[in-house]
Amino acid sequence: MKVKVKKLVENAVIPHYAKNGDAGLDLTATSVEQKGDKIIYHCGLAFEIPQGYFGLVVPRSSNAKKDLLLTNSAGIIDSGYRGEVTAVFHKTRLLHPDLYQVGERFAQLVILPYPQIELEEAEELSKTERGAKGYGSTGK
Repeated sequence: MKVKVKKLVENAVIPHYAKNGDAGLDLTATSVEQKGDKIIYHCGLAFEIPQGYFGLVVPRSSNAKKDLLLTNSAGIIDSGYRGEVTAVFHKTRLLHPDLYQVGERFAQLVILPYPQIELEEAEELSKTERGAKGYGSTGK
């Protein structure tokens, strides 16, 4: 599948798979904004994701070495969005936070298909062994 990508700034890096079999395309920081305890990473790229697919922006595994949490856990890039892809992180430590710098890979983009569903309102739902038991329903 081909996905069009547009550079919005000169130093934008077109992402690629680092290794054969990787699911995520690494996004490289072109600029970094700090607003209080929020860090906004810009990749300087916009994507034309085909209809029936969406982009999922998630932290890289290297984020475990950083003092950052992605504020919305995962970002959804809808197929109709044509603006810049960014990621907003929250600093977990205010003293000496370890941050990504311009030129470093800060997140990854995974492009996935999704079904177009139709919801049907119902008076009753089918019964299951679990039923309405929520968090910790297995006792662990």
